[in-house]
Amino acid sequence: MNKKMMVLGVALLLGSGTPVKGKERIDKVCSHVDFSQVKVKDAFWSPRLNRLFTATLPVCIDQIEHKTGRMQNFINASKGEGKHSGIYFDDSDVYKALEGIAYTLINHPDAALEAKADEWIDYMAGAQQPDGYIYTFHTLGDISQRWTNMDQHEMYCAGHLLEAAVAYKAATGKDKLLKVGMRMVDHMMKMFGDGPGQRHWVPGHEEIELALVKLADATGKRKYLDFAYWLLSQRGHGYGKWPSYFNEIYYHDSCPVEELRSIGGHAVRAMYLFCGMVDVAARRPGTNYREALDELWSDVVERNMYVTGGIGSSASNEGFTHDYDLPNATAYCETCASIGMALWNMRMNEWTGEGRYIDVMERSIYNGLLAGVSLKGDRFFYVNPLASEGTHHRQEWYGCACCPSNVARFLPSIGGYVYGTSEEALWVNLFIGGEATMKVGGKKVQVEMTTEYPWKGDVELRLLSGMKKDVRLRIPGWCDHFELMVNGQAATYTMDRGYAVVSRPWKKGDALTLRLKMPVKMVAAHPLVSEDAGKRAVQRGPLVYCMEQVDNPQDLTHYSLSPSTRFETEHRSDMLDGVTVIEAHTPTQHLLMIPYYAWDNREPGKMRVWLPFLK
Repeated sequence: MNKKMMVLGVALLLGSGTPVKGKERIDKVCSHVDFSQVKVKDAFWSPRLNRLFTATLPVCIDQIEHKTGRMQNFINASKGEGKHSGIYFDDSDVYKALEGIAYTLINHPDAALEAKADEWIDYMAGAQQPDGYIYTFHTLGDISQRWTNMDQHEMYCAGHLLEAAVAYKAATGKDKLLKVGMRMVDHMMKMFGDGPGQRHWVPGHEEIELALVKLADATGKRKYLDFAYWLLSQRGHGYGKWPSYFNEIYYHDSCPVEELRSIGGHAVRAMYLFCGMVDVAARRPGTNYREALDELWSDVVERNMYVTGGIGSSASNEGFTHDYDLPNATAYCETCASIGMALWNMRMNEWTGEGRYIDVMERSIYNGLLAGVSLKGDRFFYVNPLASEGTHHRQEWYGCACCPSNVARFLPSIGGYVYGTSEEALWVNLFIGGEATMKVGGKKVQVEMTTEYPWKGDVELRLLSGMKKDVRLRIPGWCDHFELMVNGQAATYTMDRGYAVVSRPWKKGDALTLRLKMPVKMVAAHPLVSEDAGKRAVQRGPLVYCMEQVDNPQDLTHYSLSPSTRFETEHRSDMLDGVTVIEAHTPTQHLLMIPYYAWDNREPGKMRVWLPFLK
C-alpha cells in the first residue's frame, strides 16, 4: 500500500478471459455481471434502494413535471408551440431520470412507474423533428442555430437519450425511445464525418461517445461504434471552436486523445471521455489509447484525487487545476464526478483485470458519491467539500440538476458492480449481500453473498450450484491482514494482482469465507498537498470519517489527533440510519466521528475530514 497515501493510489491487479458480444469481439479480461442478474439483499444497500423508489425518483419526477419546465419543454416541442425554459441542456436531466426509472423497473417492477415512463417517451417522440433532430432548446428557440456551437450540449443530451433508450428496451422490451435515439444518431452521422458535404465536430461535453458504444452493443450495428471512434479522433486537431472564457484544456481538445498524459479541465467531461475511450478501445483492435489512459489514471488518482474519492478541486472550471491542489472547504468534488470515477474505474477493471481500479471505485462510491444524497433520499449535494463552516447543505433540486438525476440512475445499478466473470473465473469485486446468477465458462452459476460490510469485514460467499472454475476475491487496498476459509478450513490460495484466487472444484453448498481486518487508520496526505500538511484523516475499511459539530461540544478547531490517540468503534443502530461511529481518545480530549457520507443529515454545524496531527 502506498504509505504516502492520499491522494491516494493503491496498486493491485487481476486475471484473464475474453468475452464476446454478438459478432463483435470485446477485448476484456473480465466482464461485470449485469445488475439484472443480481438481487441485492443487504442491510446497508437495500434501504437505499428502497428510498430510491419511494423518495429519490418521486422527487425527480415532481421536479421534472411540476416544479421546473423540463417536461413542459418536451410537451411544447411535441405540439410545436411555446418557449423553452431553463438551461439549454435540461433535456439531459429528463433522460437520466428515465434511465433511473428503467433500471428500477428491472428489479422493482411497477405498473404506474412504467406508465409514467411511457408517457414521457411519447412526449419525447413527439418532440423529434422530421429529420431526426431532438433538442428542445433549439426546437423551441431559434432552430437555425442548431449545430452552430460546439459548446452547446446537443450531443451530450443525445448521449443521455441513448443510454435511457437502451436501458428502457432492456427493462421493458419496448423500443420506441430506442428508435428515437437511432434516428437522432443517423441525423448526426449525415451531418458530421469525412465524406462530401459533412463537417468536423468536437462535442463540448463528452457523453455521446460511450452512449454510442452502448447503442452499438444493443443493436449489433458497428456504424455506431465507428462514429464514436470518429468523434474521439476529432479532438486535438484544431477542429474545436470554443468560447474565449475557457481554453482547449478545459474541453480536452489540446491534443489527440491518445497523446493525453495529464489531467486537466472539467472533471465530469473528463470521466465520460475516458469511459468512451475504454469502450472504443476494447472493441477496436489496435486503438492506441492504453498508454494515455494508464498515465491519466495515475495522474488523477495519485496527484488529483481526494481521500473521499472525489475529484475536481476548483469551482471556476468544475474540475482540475494543478497537481496536489486539494483544498478542503472549497473542494468542488461534484457528485457527478464521483459517479464518473466509478464508471471509468469499472471499465478499466474490465479491460485490464487490475484490482486497483475497484479500490478506487469503491472509495468513490462509499464516500464521494453516497454523500451526494441525503439518508432520506430526497436532498442532494452538487458539491462535496471536505470541510464546512455550517453553511453547506443538501438541496431538493438545482437550476443545474445534473447530480440528482445522475444519482437516480446510478444507485439502482449498484448490483452490477459486485461480480465479474471470465472464461476461467468468478470475480468478486464489491461486498454487497444478495443472490446472483451468471455464466462462468459458458455454464450457469448461482451464488449467495452474506455480509455486514462496510461495518464488518466478514464476507461469506456460498455456492448455490457447482462450478469447476476459480473464485477471485478482491482484497481491498486498505486491508493489511485477512483470513480466507473454505467450509470452515483455512483455504489454499494465490495472490494475483490484488485478488485472492482459490482454485478447486466447487460443490453446491460450499462456502468461501473472507475475513478482512478493519482497524481504524490515520491517513496522511502526500507532502505536496499543502493544505493537509500536519493533518490526518481517519478511515476504517472503505469509509472515510469526519467530525460534525453536533457530536462534539467544543469548536472543531480545538480538536486534534496524535500518535497516542486511542480509537474505539461502536455501532449505533439508532443514529443516522445505523452507523459505526469512531470515538478518539487522548488524555485531554474525546471526539466522535461519523462516516463522511452521513454528514449534514441532522442539525447544521461545522464539519472536518482532516484534523491537526500533533506529534
